[in-house]
Amino acid sequence: MPLSRHRRRARPIRAVVAVLLGLALALVAAPAQSAPQPEASTAELPGNFQWTSTGPLISPHQDGSNSVAVKDPSVVQEKDGTWHVFMTTADTSGDWSLAHTSFTDWSQAGAAPQTHLETASDIGPGYRAAPHAFYFAPKDEWYLVYQTGLPSFSTTKNIKDPTSWSAPKNFMDSMPDIVRDNIGNGHWLDFYVICDDATCYLFSADDNGHVYRSETTLGNFPDGFGNTRIVLSDSAHALFEGGAVYRVKDTDTYLLLWEAIGSDGRRWYRSFTADGLNGQWQPLADTESHPFARSNNVSFPDGAWTTDISHGELLRTGDDQTMTLDPCNLQLLYQGMDPGAGGDYSQLPWRLGLATNTTSTC
Repeated sequence: MPLSRHRRRARPIRAVVAVLLGLALALVAAPAQSAPQPEASTAELPGNFQWTSTGPLISPHQDGSNSVAVKDPSVVQEKDGTWHVFMTTADTSGDWSLAHTSFTDWSQAGAAPQTHLETASDIGPGYRAAPHAFYFAPKDEWYLVYQTGLPSFSTTKNIKDPTSWSAPKNFMDSMPDIVRDNIGNGHWLDFYVICDDATCYLFSADDNGHVYRSETTLGNFPDGFGNTRIVLSDSAHALFEGGAVYRVKDTDTYLLLWEAIGSDGRRWYRSFTADGLNGQWQPLADTESHPFARSNNVSFPDGAWTTDISHGELLRTGDDQTMTLDPCNLQLLYQGMDPGAGGDYSQLPWRLGLATNTTSTC
């Protein structure tokens, strides 16, 4: 083969090698492209609810307080895992007051010490009922909201010390006109606070079919509550009391629970949702045949001890003022009682049980 022909054929080979090297260098230099990932799905609330419940977990202790009932629980979990339960107690004289207990596992709830805040802290004596506890992150303080006839609160820096709660202060000095004009023969009660990124809202009931919402700015909390308005209305027994509002984790959806008195005279929970805390509340599970929580959708593996699923709180994923819950893990701490009990309301033997949702869509 002549030398000249060999050289002419060598040129295209070198060109191919150069192109291949260029491609290799380009691949090395190019940013890595990850494979397409599926979009994260947002967990949603179920449309139908079924629950399984424990028996009574927390009962009044025979500690010299003459307590006959524990009711209206508020439950919050510290970041270290400690559960704190605040509750209303009733004694044989009909006095309503507040108590606290804490534990790290629900199996310990019944035996955990109970502290009566009326005597142990500056909350002091008098009518105190329906507590609601949370950590207010902007001020690094714990709040305990309750009723004294008006919406009141106490604060502490250390929720582990039940003796450290401050003396009561009021969110408002008087009943708003809109409540006075619509309350009829009811009572203004069951105050519940929830905040978004800009505003704190105070929800309340009147035992006469109305859900009220007052508001103040996040920066002004706990002062400045006003602009009270009715956000839901129905008959007196259909929207009675025991309300609570939660943010559904990782969404702008909010869940409102409100206690009703059923056609059988027993307490149960209706539910509503809204897009945002100032949105319109729409029914979720709100009838006796399609309830959020009622005797007909709660089972009791250890035997039915109550036909009332009454004033309680869902367990939250955090402890702060956003009241966030996980729709994949719904649990309701509620008050119930022996169906055969009767007599004066203050003497009814309320106890606390824990129901777990079994219809998660997650």
